[in-house]
Amino acid sequence: MRLRSLLFVPGDRPERFAKAAASGADAIILDLEDSVALANKETARAAIADYLAGEREVITLVRVNPLDGHMTAADVAAIAGARPDAIMLPKAEGAPSILQLDTVLRSESAQGASLPAVLPIATETPAAIFTLGSYREVKDRLLGLTWGAEDLPAAIGATTSRNDDGSYTSPYETARALTLFAAHGANTAAIDTVFPAIKDEAGLGAYAARARRDGFTGMMAIHPSQVGPINAAFTPSTDEVARAQAIVDAFAANPGVGVLQVDGKMVDAPHLKQAHHILSLAD
Repeated sequence: MRLRSLLFVPGDRPERFAKAAASGADAIILDLEDSVALANKETARAAIADYLAGEREVITLVRVNPLDGHMTAADVAAIAGARPDAIMLPKAEGAPSILQLDTVLRSESAQGASLPAVLPIATETPAAIFTLGSYREVKDRLLGLTWGAEDLPAAIGATTSRNDDGSYTSPYETARALTLFAAHGANTAAIDTVFPAIKDEAGLGAYAARARRDGFTGMMAIHPSQVGPINAAFTPSTDEVARAQAIVDAFAANPGVGVLQVDGKMVDAPHLKQAHHILSLAD
């Protein structure tokens, strides 16, 4: 399963669901949380359940409301029967949150039915930062791991998570890095957070390229126009693929050799591993 781009869609805007699915995104996230006003939650649940009951073009997640807000059970009750591909869980606090969500899912799912995978937003509370390592305990339940740069500063009274140039301040760079390592530690997809400046295509491209450089495997989007640049950033270039293939071919031609040269540069086992990774992304 490839998750380069995951596009959010407000759950109370069903006229946008099919358009989002046709945007080129690898997955869409039908939202029941922040983008839906309290008065519209029930309408959104019904709209999402109706959409899920039909044919799906792409992987479809549903972002439910946080476990501490007393709406999660109602969200799950409305959509569980339609079997979303995964649940996005906001304000997650490590493995205990996944186990708590599973209890809710089991209560609303048919007996013996498999539970949908979970994509936690793993850094939205102060306590969540100290639970990131626990996701490896529930790695079989994860679709991936992602983080957010908006709720956490609000939770601790910070004025912003970004510097004047748009880069993250130190605390949020730390949260981002810890999420990245926690995802790889749990052997699951590492999904970077959204880029909020919808009209800044150059900034988005640079941000997404940095995310891939750092080891993220995909990124969330908040507008269909962001999908193309994100997909491009997380797809290896022709030159990258050619070099990766040359490294794989060189080791295949020299079995038992630990270090060799490709295009005048020394390569060894980590380079070979990275080359296989690049070729898998190209596929």
